[in-house]
Amino acid sequence: MQADGKILVGGWFRNIGGRDRDRIARLNANNTVDTTFNPNANNYVYSIAVQADGKILVGGDFTNIGGQTRNCIARLNANNTVDTTFNPNANYPVHSIAVQADGKIFVGGNFINVGGQTRHYIARLNADGSVDTTLNPNANHWVTTIAVQANSKILVGGVFTAIGGQTRNRIARLNADGSVDTTFNPRSVFRGSHGGELR
Repeated sequence: MQADGKILVGGWFRNIGGRDRDRIARLNANNTVDTTFNPNANNYVYSIAVQADGKILVGGDFTNIGGQTRNCIARLNANNTVDTTFNPNANYPVHSIAVQADGKIFVGGNFINVGGQTRHYIARLNADGSVDTTLNPNANHWVTTIAVQANSKILVGGVFTAIGGQTRNRIARLNADGSVDTTFNPRSVFRGSHGGELR
């Protein structure tokens, strides 16, 4: 949701509200498609986040958006153009994006390299798109969702069974410095259709 009430949507679609839109669109508050916004991603969009300055972060499986080469992550200006100063260049899809209060950006996915740095499935970017080298939680499998709490701690969910050197089954909470919050370990359990459990 943008500050002006308009709604950004992403996914696998090629048409929405009767308009051709490739995987990303913006809706007006009255449910109609915003005809001024059409970045046209060439593959799936999995995550969208709006920064405090109104710029739009987009993650997915695309290699082109807004007519510009961007691998799996991009930033759009409010006027629909690609922010040419921002190009982290992930090597595999970005599934989740979350913006911290200080403007730094958490990204999760199934990448192992972003911004020219080795990062296993989770990374934090500086506002300019460069990798924050002070943080490397190093999950052992995909990170599919990230949320920043009001206290600056970071909730992380995905397919991993370890993160930050700690055993965590599919859900974890990180401290602001990227270390694992050892007070938080709900332990996700997957129940199979025949009653079995995968812990």
